[in-house]
Amino acid sequence: MKTTFVFLTTHFEEIEALATVDILRRAGVNVLTVSLTGESTVMGSHNIPVKADMLFEEVSFDTAEMLVIPGGTPAFSQHEGLKKEIVAFYNQNGQVAAICASPMVFGILGILNGRKATCYPGFEKYLEGATLCPDQKVVIDGNVTTGRGPGVTIDFALTLVEILKGKSQRDAIADQLTIYEQ
Repeated sequence: MKTTFVFLTTHFEEIEALATVDILRRAGVNVLTVSLTGESTVMGSHNIPVKADMLFEEVSFDTAEMLVIPGGTPAFSQHEGLKKEIVAFYNQNGQVAAICASPMVFGILGILNGRKATCYPGFEKYLEGATLCPDQKVVIDGNVTTGRGPGVTIDFALTLVEILKGKSQRDAIADQLTIYEQ
């Protein structure tokens, strides 16, 4: 079964990770959270402990449908295993998504060269080679999706639903959440 993996590390932004997981699961996407810390419980940026579904070492990336990195910390860019898997998956045309500070991971890896992207204010310098779209909440460019920050998490997650399940499923979930899109 294809799986969307959402990665967690110490000080991750809870709203970006958990709301994204919630919305994707409502849409019928198989989602698993993955700890990058070596421990199953990961402490978020607002001291909310979250028990991940699995450890990074347990992930079978050949089942991946999408790789998602929430923000909250630049620590995601320091996990060598994650960076290696992102590059390999991206190079196979796999869908990758990051929000807030985490598009910096894609910038550091060269994934944003010639692509449009957005990120949390102040992290633009890490989006190497990207055409910056600071006024856009969510930017899709090919198989790369980036989001601005915590306040756009629902838009970000609904965009991921649309990529994975189509516009009608996005609309259905938005309606379920009482979000009336135009």
